[in-house]
Amino acid sequence: MALLGVTLSVGPASAGGHSALQPVVTGLDGPRGVAVSADGSKVVYSVTDGSVYEASAYGLNKHIRKLGQVPGGFPPAIDTNVWGTTYALTGGGGPEGEAPPGGATLFKLRPGKSAQVVADIAAYQAHDPDPYDLENAPTESNPFGVAALRDRTVLVSDAAGNDLLRVWPNGHIKTVARIKPRTVKVPSGLPATDPEGNPLPPAGTPMPAEGVATSVTVGSDGYYYLGELRGFPATPGTSEIWRIKPGATNAVCDPAHPYRGDCQRYADGYTSIVDLGAGPGNKIYVVELARASWLQFELNGATEGALFVQYRGGHQRGGFRHELAKGQLNLPGGVGVSKSGVVYVASPIFGPGSVARVRY
Repeated sequence: MALLGVTLSVGPASAGGHSALQPVVTGLDGPRGVAVSADGSKVVYSVTDGSVYEASAYGLNKHIRKLGQVPGGFPPAIDTNVWGTTYALTGGGGPEGEAPPGGATLFKLRPGKSAQVVADIAAYQAHDPDPYDLENAPTESNPFGVAALRDRTVLVSDAAGNDLLRVWPNGHIKTVARIKPRTVKVPSGLPATDPEGNPLPPAGTPMPAEGVATSVTVGSDGYYYLGELRGFPATPGTSEIWRIKPGATNAVCDPAHPYRGDCQRYADGYTSIVDLGAGPGNKIYVVELARASWLQFELNGATEGALFVQYRGGHQRGGFRHELAKGQLNLPGGVGVSKSGVVYVASPIFGPGSVARVRY
């Protein structure tokens, strides 16, 4: 699925509570990716031209250093492993898996040197078609989320392939899990036709929609957590978070049977998830690009986003969540969490923005 110009009602929740944003880095062009160094002293972030920087986590606009740059046009997803190595992930593969120069690629950054290619994600996806594709583009690739593991492998979520990949330092790739489509109800307020000009059924009509794999993080329990943005018609409250067994291969995340196998539903009832972060106590931090859905943003300019902390399982399993910085985020793109639980968020993903610490 095309997403956010790269080609481009939530469920039960507790009250927003009192939380505030304290800017750490300001004056940024489209900040998106956020990561935190192992010792918590530095915040790493990406911007629209493909540049990746680190800054002091203490104070405002302090000790900023450029770590590297990858092909831009849309800010890359980033993550930093416990050894201090930062990875940057570009998106943008086409319908047959072709990508613009430097697109759909995982890079390793080396300050003062050119970014080093680790793996061509589009090339892998060209030979690993999505068996559940609904858009007649089973080899399309749009890598969108990244999480660096302790063993120096890297997890990549592909928003066009609707899957989770694991990449080794030598460029070897394996498919960890795939998300099957989910049957949702057409929401109200949509145009009469879909993006290809086909007539849409009336509001309330069930129809299949892809589970767009936008985001991945590793919980304090060691499991992989995969976040999805619901494909067209982008019905609010139908984005899920999946919990995947470490080391799994070819697991199936199935909304019709969500508690079977190596990929099981962890939480439900979200809208247009674009990033996940993990904190101590197995807290999962969830970024919603637009509370009304990504499609309502594109159609009507609805820009209010949201940041939640999800505690141990979704509401269907007795867990609960809490909204942070309620009403203070427009089109947030990324979240990063330190080992001690300090939370940072980047917004807006388009236009002038900042990386801020969330105090709650």
